[in-house]
Amino acid sequence: MFRFSYVFLAVLLASQGLPAAEIRRGLGPEPDSVHIHQAQGLASVNLLRDLREGLVTFDEAGELVPGQASSWQVLDSGKRYRFTLRPDVLWSNGDPVTSLDFVRAWHRAFSPRTAAPTAGLLKDVVNAGKVLKREAEPESLGISAVAPDVLDIVLTKPAPWILEILAHPVSFPLHEDSMDDPLRAPVNGPFLLSDWTPRASIKLTRNPRFHSVSSVQAEAIEYFPIEEPSAELSRYRAGELDITETIPAGRFRWLESNLGEDLRIHPYLGTFWLGINFRDRALGYSRELRQALSLAINRDILVKTVLGAGELPGWSVVPPGITGYEPARLEQSSMSQQQREAEAVRLFRDSGFGADEPLLLELRYNTSGIHRRVAVAVAAMWKQVLGVNSELINEEWKVFINNRSMGVVTQVFRGGWIADYADPSSFLDLFLADNSLNYTFYQGSDFELLMKSAAIATGRSRMELLHQAESRLMKDMVVIPLYYYVSRHLVRPEITGFTDNVRDVHLSRYLGVISESP
Repeated sequence: MFRFSYVFLAVLLASQGLPAAEIRRGLGPEPDSVHIHQAQGLASVNLLRDLREGLVTFDEAGELVPGQASSWQVLDSGKRYRFTLRPDVLWSNGDPVTSLDFVRAWHRAFSPRTAAPTAGLLKDVVNAGKVLKREAEPESLGISAVAPDVLDIVLTKPAPWILEILAHPVSFPLHEDSMDDPLRAPVNGPFLLSDWTPRASIKLTRNPRFHSVSSVQAEAIEYFPIEEPSAELSRYRAGELDITETIPAGRFRWLESNLGEDLRIHPYLGTFWLGINFRDRALGYSRELRQALSLAINRDILVKTVLGAGELPGWSVVPPGITGYEPARLEQSSMSQQQREAEAVRLFRDSGFGADEPLLLELRYNTSGIHRRVAVAVAAMWKQVLGVNSELINEEWKVFINNRSMGVVTQVFRGGWIADYADPSSFLDLFLADNSLNYTFYQGSDFELLMKSAAIATGRSRMELLHQAESRLMKDMVVIPLYYYVSRHLVRPEITGFTDNVRDVHLSRYLGVISESP
């Protein structure tokens, strides 16, 4: 159904003198969507960045560079950005990409019919907040087509991180044809979707109309959705993959010894946590209970024994590594584990639970060996330290995210965040009451006031207010941080263009294969 003419492709690419390598990549779970307005998971975002492109994109090292725009100006003291599109940007059907394609896409992202869950990333655009609250129409958004190749974006306040948001799929353009059918709609990225076998493989082929097609080395990229890291490793060792999405828990030392040349570990702007549903009768109304559950977890054992791939114990929502910001770590992070556990027991009793009032908690996670290992370990620690019984609930990704977003059956759930842009607000905004991604359903008045103050502050004052806001989150124990991510991949030595970076962004357009000498 989605097959591309390989004969046509081969003739066209040969005429352009382009290389014909094919690269096979692990993707993680099956993408939740390939529509720019519905995609949430990392697998979907990575796939969409190969198929489509925004005004801004990333280079091989994960740094921001012009995408569909050739250049931009920062005007009105940082509140207005004017983008000029490249003269050679085309949709895959040959139509030119225009500023109206961006305006059309943004209006649809904010429309009640679409209700893009990631539209909140564009909150700094004029009227975005009102539109999200249904107090204004999408047409009032601060985006306008000045000319077919000129686009203005107006902000409520200076927000230099907006450029990174423009590299996220929610801000990409849409062709007027097949807007609700992403499998058939024209695309503007370096690759085309040529074949998709659900739960098996997703085949992409080089887009001959991409503006920089001459620099795209791979003729085809084949993604393999594999939720289980151990299965991904097996396929890598069997020669079926060139790049993995991750590595299995507990195999770091073995991989270091046996596949050391292929192993790639690098710091990453992401935090893994356990989310807490504040609508739950017990969890939502007892801060002492939430704090006790956090302190009973031995993070050192978790990262060294359960995970074992270079992760660091997590004591804050915002990970280290953001320039100019010091994360608000839990005070108990400086205690010994024995002291933490003693404090956990005290707080647990203060919450009203104990031997006479046992507690049963559901711990929900999406299908993955590593998530199961973490869940089993956490449940064991809760049982040993507090006597809490846990029911582990394993769900496929799409079922999991639906239950998490509904907030009806969830109690404690696997969570976490990878920065959409390198700023503390990328993490802290998740807990605002009106954020559609606030799966904890937390509503903290002090936190909201601090975030509002930070929204109109600049420089050090802004960072200090954000630090205070994060401190409030940690005091209320909205989530239980467990560890900070590292990126971890296996990459065959003959693959070129895979550069480690803190964003862990590796666009397929830069990948190539060293050809063997005849």
